[in-house]
Amino acid sequence: MSAHRWISAFLEAFQAERGAAPNTLYGYHHDLVDFADFAALETAQPFDITSYLLRLEAEGLAASTRARRLSSIRQLYTFAFQEGWRQDNPAARLKGPKRQKHLPNTLSEPDVKALLDAAALTGKTTTLRARNTCLFELLYATGLRVSELVSLPLAAALGDPRMILVRGKGGVERMVPLSPPARMALAGWLVERDKNQKEKGQQSRFLFPNKKGESHFSRVQFFTLVKSVAISAELDPASISPHTLRHAFATHLLANGADLRAIQMLLGHADIATTEIYTHVLDERLKSLVLDKHPLAKPL
Repeated sequence: MSAHRWISAFLEAFQAERGAAPNTLYGYHHDLVDFADFAALETAQPFDITSYLLRLEAEGLAASTRARRLSSIRQLYTFAFQEGWRQDNPAARLKGPKRQKHLPNTLSEPDVKALLDAAALTGKTTTLRARNTCLFELLYATGLRVSELVSLPLAAALGDPRMILVRGKGGVERMVPLSPPARMALAGWLVERDKNQKEKGQQSRFLFPNKKGESHFSRVQFFTLVKSVAISAELDPASISPHTLRHAFATHLLANGADLRAIQMLLGHADIATTEIYTHVLDERLKSLVLDKHPLAKPL
């Protein structure tokens, strides 16, 4: 069986069993094709995989990328073993590089307020200002991933909802509550959106349609908008992205006593270990607080 058929069969099974998103499948495909170009899948041994990982390190690939490649290879060979294509898993006992923990960038509550205030003033028309206000208020109130936010269907927002249904990674759905400011911004945007759609003769099914109404406001457009709003708020645009507001949502909830499990559900994390990174953010803040404010920490 050719390497192409090995990979295709594995990805088909992976998608069927886990409902993997297209981007996830693309990542696995890219990783496995790259390895198949280095060694024959049918006969590769642990030494071949180790040599491949060393080559990646020599090329300057990050430890996280090399660890992901090894995970992809290991899962492929697990599948091949189960299917009877191989009698072993040559990657089973190999240890990948340790991933360095990078704490997510976040924002203080005053910084978030500055962003929200700036968003309400950004845009040449009342319609654009209402849209931008709604985008930022929803993002901070819900912690949605940017792709989840911009692709929200109009149906999710009708009827002054207290909660909205979100379709996340792998098609997994979850309910996310809306804060009063977010509901107010949403109501204001729906009025302006309806007026704008009628003027253009459009009937988009998306809450945030693009100019032609055929699709939704894109991730790239929103990323650019966030940078522009950050500049208006006199914040460093290099350190702020849509994901920064998602991190701020989680960090601020945790700092104000929210349960970690609840935050996991709101963020749509499959594994609570992913959510636990926010406890480290708080640890760093508490450490800085002691070093900066404790009287014994000050130089004599």
